[in-house]
Amino acid sequence: MKLSSEQEMLEFGKNFKISSNVIELIGDVGTGKTTFVRGLAKQLGIKENVTSPSFTISKTYATKDNKTLVHYDFYRLEDPGIMSEDLAENINNKNNIVVIEWSDSVKNLLPKNHTTINIKYNDDGSREVEVL
Repeated sequence: MKLSSEQEMLEFGKNFKISSNVIELIGDVGTGKTTFVRGLAKQLGIKENVTSPSFTISKTYATKDNKTLVHYDFYRLEDPGIMSEDLAENINNKNNIVVIEWSDSVKNLLPKNHTTINIKYNDDGSREVEVL
């Protein structure tokens, strides 16, 4: 699907049908991964401002239905080290919705039934989004 603006990416997140508690986001810097998570957070009733966890690696947010959105960004980690244990624990907790950016270093921890969203930024400023 083609999304023409950042606002459309936000709306995509707000209306995304969550079919797995683990969502992997694939895309270059600036493609809208965190914008998608902001929309998803709105869908889940999160009032906090969602920001990229690039420097903190993960951020957690309480949802309106007593679940937790856990947002990871492994961009700066070639080897996730102890964060692997944290990720595995959060993935295995069915009360968590786990979103992972830059997942290359933790691919082996992702469950087979996770959702992958590929986002490609086009020259015209639009984004091509593919949900797998």
